[in-house]
Amino acid sequence: MHEYDVTVTTGASPETVWKLLVDATTWPLWSKVDSLDTARSVDLDPGGDDGVGAVRAFRTGRTVTGERITEKVEQRLLAYEDAFNTPIHHLHARIELEPTASAGTVIHWHGTYETSWLMGLIMPRYLQKFMRGMADGLARYAEERESAR
Repeated sequence: MHEYDVTVTTGASPETVWKLLVDATTWPLWSKVDSLDTARSVDLDPGGDDGVGAVRAFRTGRTVTGERITEKVEQRLLAYEDAFNTPIHHLHARIELEPTASAGTVIHWHGTYETSWLMGLIMPRYLQKFMRGMADGLARYAEERESAR
């Protein structure tokens, strides 16, 4: 079993961060994914509030990964597992949001997964760096959204 664990703090409110997390259409704007594959996604909310059971398929390069939302606590927690993912298996991830005293948000994005022996040689370092980029991108974009208001 491998894991990744990233924590970043943003000046953006939990409400702003939350809206970006639950709306899969925004992920290509702030993350390292190239696009949302709507053909392979299931039960996306047209209003941008994807619920438990929704499968969000994201394309990065030639790879498409599917993530099924398993738990959702408004402005606090979004948890998901892999619905389909070639390089990794048994992914269980949690994105936890904690308000700061200065009206910002601590984003704690962590997960566990399995992979083949060979991929296990490179995937932990790669995925830790990739997920750091995801969390950093979310934090920066949320701040930009708030300052644009």
